[in-house]
Amino acid sequence: MAEYIEFARAHPLLVFGFIGVLGFIIKSEFDRLNRKYKQLGVNEAVRLLNDDKVLSLDVREDKELEGGVINGSIHVPVSEINSRLTEFSKYKDNPVLVYCRSGSRSAHACNILSKNGFEDVSNLVGGVIAWESANLPLSKK
Repeated sequence: MAEYIEFARAHPLLVFGFIGVLGFIIKSEFDRLNRKYKQLGVNEAVRLLNDDKVLSLDVREDKELEGGVINGSIHVPVSEINSRLTEFSKYKDNPVLVYCRSGSRSAHACNILSKNGFEDVSNLVGGVIAWESANLPLSKK
């Protein structure tokens, strides 16, 4: 035990760095375990989209839509999700698939939807990038 204390005194930056990284890992795992939405890969998302009752939300910005959207999606930029919740509140009990370019902004949108009473919310892991990598079609509007 004395060696650990001696090391900590001799290398405080390493110790603080280790504690910081450890804290980040613990927080990330805690957030992952407590999220209220599902993470779906492309194959699971296709199965979900085959259901007529699903709401598909594209939360990318307007300029990102040039390459196309997943067929049947509603476009609502992530910055407008809170202000436009009433537009799709009738889907609260239906499955909701949310996607963006890479999956990080859509995770934020999934959090917002889950906190506002949407029961079955899913995030497309990898977003449109993963969708295109799987050679799945995007429709041009």
